[in-house]
Parts: sequence; structure tokens; C-alpha cells
Amino acid sequence: MRKRIITQGYHDIPPADQGWLDLQHLAEVEITSEDPAFPIELAIISGDSAGWRAAEPGKQTIRILFDGPQRIKRIHLQFDENTQSRTHEFVLCWSKDGGKSYQEILRQQFTFSLPDTTCETEDYLVDLHGVSVLELRIVPDISGGSAHASLSKLQLS
Repeated sequence: MRKRIITQGYHDIPPADQGWLDLQHLAEVEITSEDPAFPIELAIISGDSAGWRAAEPGKQTIRILFDGPQRIKRIHLQFDENTQSRTHEFVLCWSKDGGKSYQEILRQQFTFSLPDTTCETEDYLVDLHGVSVLELRIVPDISGGSAHASLSKLQLS
């Protein structure tokens, strides 16, 4: 019999430097809002812990427009909230026709409950072929509060 002990509640996630797409050279990014102190590059290119933050409260969209069709096998997202308890929702969609039509990949809600639950990390295995656009829609507070959307990390392989 083969056996191994695993840590409860955590999945083995391969190191972040293995096979990630170089989005800086493969795509253009559109955003609905951006705080100049927290630009989208901090979440997509550097993976800096500060990440991206919207300049204005409310629903926000991050759209990755690929220069050519891509195959996406993995989507890694991280959201951090250290200032207020709230429930956010995000929707991931993809398009293979340049954004004329979209297919939903998933819709997820998560509750940040300070001081204990301040980080949401999602790692999805997918098999998407011919992706021309990947879109992330974020509702920062589903109760309608004035929270600002944020994203600490977005990586694709």
C-alpha cells in the first residue's frame, strides 16, 4: 500500500514560477478603474502583495485581450482584504471571438471576516482552447456597500 500524509484544508499548488504565461508580452489589459498607487501590473506582472485596486467603489472589470489565441490550463487568483469585513463575488468568463460572446467559467462568492479571514486564494484547472479574451468581473460588496474591488494576484498557464 502507498500512503502519504497531507495537510488538511490545503491543496498542493505548484510553485508560481512554473509555466505561467508572460502576460506583459502576450496581452493588453483593459480595466474599468485603477488607483494610481495600485496599478494592475502589481497583480498581473509582478505578483506584488499590494496588487491592483480600483479607484472607485462598485463593480469592476479586468479584461485580458490576447494578441493571439491562447490555451489556458490553469487560473490562479488571490484576493486580500485587510480593512473591512465584506462578501465579494467574482465571475470569470472567456471568449474565443474577440469578446463578441462569452462563456462563463465560474462564479464565486467569498466572505472576508476580519481579523481571521483576510485572504482568498483560488486555483482552477481548466482546458480552454483558442482564448482571445479572459474577463474577470468583481463585485466588491454584494450588499451594495462602498468597498473598492482589489486583486492581489492573477496568473495563467
